[in-house]
Amino acid sequence: MTEFPDDRRYTREHEWAREADGHIVVGITDYAQEQLGDIVEVELPDPGAQVTAGAPLGEVESTKSIADVYSPVSGQVAETNADVKQSPELINTDPYGRGWLMTVRGAPGQLEELMAAADYRSFVSGEEIAR
Repeated sequence: MTEFPDDRRYTREHEWAREADGHIVVGITDYAQEQLGDIVEVELPDPGAQVTAGAPLGEVESTKSIADVYSPVSGQVAETNADVKQSPELINTDPYGRGWLMTVRGAPGQLEELMAAADYRSFVSGEEIAR
């Protein structure tokens, strides 16, 4: 069953973001990894790179397709997840834990512009999102 943890915010492009230790942690959602299938490669920006909310920041390649990953927030990449680069399947097995993609130095207030878990759940099920 698809998970929608309440401790993070979500984008229409199926990324998640949450604040942790002064940074914003970014990943792709459980729903996205289910749609992609077995993930075999991840391309991410290098630490120090600038990312812009809503703009592509990298790619995830699966056995089915290649999908752009979009940044949910603007800021500077602080760290990328070396474990995911070496073992991309972590995104399939633990998208909200060990399968995170990167951390960004950005204003936490940006998270308020993203969907809450209930809104994202409605979005992926095709229901109208309450505003």
